[in-house]
Amino acid sequence: MRLDETATKTDGLSRRDFMQAASLAATGVLMPNAHAAVEAAAAPKGKQPNIVFIYGEGHRADCLSAAGHPIVKTPHQDRIGNEGVRFENAFCTNALCAPARSSVLTGMYSKSTGALGNGDLDKPLDVPYFTDMLRSAGYDIALVGKAHCRAGAADRNWDYYFAFNDAVADYYEPKFFEGRGSQMGSEKTYYGYADDIVMDKAIAWLQEPRDKPFCLLFWPMTPHAPFYRPRRHLDLYNGVAIPKPSTFDDDLKGWPGRSKCVIEAKNKIGTHVNPDGTRSVEELCKDYYAGLVAVDDMVGRLFAQLEAMGKMDDTAIVHSSDHGYFLGEFRMFDKRLMYEPSIRVPMMIRYPKTIRAGSVRGDMVLDLDIAPTILELAGVKPRKEMQGKSMVRLANEGDAHWRKEWLYDYYEYPGYEDVRQHRGVRTETHKIMHFYTVDEWEMYDVANDPEEKDNLYNRPEHTAKQRELVASLERVFNAVPQRQGGPTATEPSKSF
Repeated sequence: MRLDETATKTDGLSRRDFMQAASLAATGVLMPNAHAAVEAAAAPKGKQPNIVFIYGEGHRADCLSAAGHPIVKTPHQDRIGNEGVRFENAFCTNALCAPARSSVLTGMYSKSTGALGNGDLDKPLDVPYFTDMLRSAGYDIALVGKAHCRAGAADRNWDYYFAFNDAVADYYEPKFFEGRGSQMGSEKTYYGYADDIVMDKAIAWLQEPRDKPFCLLFWPMTPHAPFYRPRRHLDLYNGVAIPKPSTFDDDLKGWPGRSKCVIEAKNKIGTHVNPDGTRSVEELCKDYYAGLVAVDDMVGRLFAQLEAMGKMDDTAIVHSSDHGYFLGEFRMFDKRLMYEPSIRVPMMIRYPKTIRAGSVRGDMVLDLDIAPTILELAGVKPRKEMQGKSMVRLANEGDAHWRKEWLYDYYEYPGYEDVRQHRGVRTETHKIMHFYTVDEWEMYDVANDPEEKDNLYNRPEHTAKQRELVASLERVFNAVPQRQGGPTATEPSKSF
């Protein structure tokens, strides 16, 4: 559906639903018909909470003052975890913008959605989103900020939509599409700091009169490269020393333990001229940190609005990010690889009526868990195809049956940075990753080697653990259904 196209009716279905049903019939997977796509539980009893889902851009798990960061101060985002629950071991399952966003909207692995990389952004994804289900259950839903997913999610019936569909917009003269329902306007240029404009639009929408609960998706693009700052933070961190990561000089030591394909990837600071503008670890870190502080300003504005409306404690607030980010570890920038800085993300939930305040959990939670969690908070039954689990019970009581291992699965090659396809399994203590097109392996004891300095693969003394992890990888990969007719794993990236 074109962004400026109005949905028409076809035998009782909107054109959007008709096209989705036709596509599903062709693939024979996921949903029996378009209306089943948004099948929800019976209308929940009692008052449904409002929902705000703050989905950061490349926000590392350790870059919160609540997580003990020595430089970055994020008091408003910290409030979510301090007054709710913060998960210390949260991960994405494919550290790349577009596939991660599809996974968070569907509660499904990239392998099952068919959204494998940053390509095919103009094509809709015929899998229901949790927001579709919320709207069916009586919610007003809005998406503001960076969509960067199939069709920009503009093919869905949003009560309000203000977004762009790319990796990053111009920070000072951004272009956005704006629309309501099936009516989407033309792209328009705005003037000002992009995410400040986004927050202005979010607050204006919240102020509109309504007799329904709302679900607001605030998805800022800051601090995506090239890391431009708002005027108020242009001098932030002047004179502040930035420590060098302990693995920054690994190249000078011959890249000990790294796979050949990791060494050859074009994601090293100071090696290739690149659109990300990563010239030094100090510049990268300071601009990145300033972006996170700018987002924290916006979150503070959002909370002030909720409090002014008397809605703060009636609103479930979920905070996470699409992926982490390398800040000089192994001299790298960006994400993609299955190393900890790339795959670790924040995960916090605040809802005083359900979530006990001040909890910190060490269980492994995933981006796949966000959709079923939000649905449970809203009293809506998740789809059986969702592969994540609600974190609500886990947050309050713990769960003896919670996952002990999970699959990481990255597909996009060749493309920007030329990071090879790889998959791996992460347990509570170890990980193994396989670059399967070149048959290279890495294995780490992350409990005792959290910086992943010592590759244990093919060490005789670790044979038993290696065999166990290889079997685990095969098991978790085979347990995830493969989407038929999806894009190829070798489709090149169309955006950085």
